[in-house]
Amino acid sequence: MPWLQLKARVAPEQAELLEELLTAEGASAITLQDAQDDPVFEPDIGTTPLWQETVLTGLYDDLNDIEAMLERVRQAWALATPDDPCPEIDYELLADRDWEREWMDGFSPLRMGKRLWIVPSWHEAPDPEAVNLLLDPGLAFGTGTHPTTALCLEWLDDLAERGKLKGTSVLDFGCGSGILAIAALKLGAAKGLGTDIDPQALIASRDNARRNAIADEDLTLCLPEQLPASRQEVVLANILAGPLVELAPTIAGQVAPGGHLALSGILAHQAEAVLEAYLAQGLQMDAPLERDGWICLSGYRID
Repeated sequence: MPWLQLKARVAPEQAELLEELLTAEGASAITLQDAQDDPVFEPDIGTTPLWQETVLTGLYDDLNDIEAMLERVRQAWALATPDDPCPEIDYELLADRDWEREWMDGFSPLRMGKRLWIVPSWHEAPDPEAVNLLLDPGLAFGTGTHPTTALCLEWLDDLAERGKLKGTSVLDFGCGSGILAIAALKLGAAKGLGTDIDPQALIASRDNARRNAIADEDLTLCLPEQLPASRQEVVLANILAGPLVELAPTIAGQVAPGGHLALSGILAHQAEAVLEAYLAQGLQMDAPLERDGWICLSGYRID
């Protein structure tokens, strides 16, 4: 079945109204994209910022009376904002395609370090003898495709390669999909602990752990306020720079004496502030790792 796609370039103050009008006309989906490829990585709390120019796209399965529908949108716009002309709306018909198959074809197994692979469920593992982590894109934040997650996974693989992961206890702070805790367990850690402020992330982590044959008793999942008092030998936090700085006493306080720490979700210009926050907590910090403008900081506690 073909689809009708409407597309308009709008200013930030126009986006909400046009989205409402297109939704009222029965849009199956509405998307907002930056017209200039200028992403917002860490918005202020309580805000939903848009770009200077936004591309708003509506997708419809009803192909009848397109011009009549557009005229209704223009009239409703004129009633709502008589002094602001309605943005120009273009449309095109999209040929019927197997969207799910095309989406799946866009994801292939990813190698992380020397032994670890992230393998979508519809793919065969490229190396059956490797450490293969089964994880599908889109289940929760953290599927290995983003540099922040990839850097943490490669750090874990290197830690295992150096014999510093086997038999340890690992905390994944802000676990999302559970990918880091699950990878650590498959690479040789003895016990995993995952925490997140989103209960849905804990559900996704449990589902992913079971998909990877991780026993429930080997991975404990909880909200941050339920974290045990004991400290862990390996701590990872792949969140954002602001929370990493704000939570530095909490996160650093989870690192046991002789333990190791990895921090990610940090843009290059934010790295110095995060580094200083953890040095102030008595941790020894290593040289940063960088990929595509993102930084992973690692360190250890010697006391």
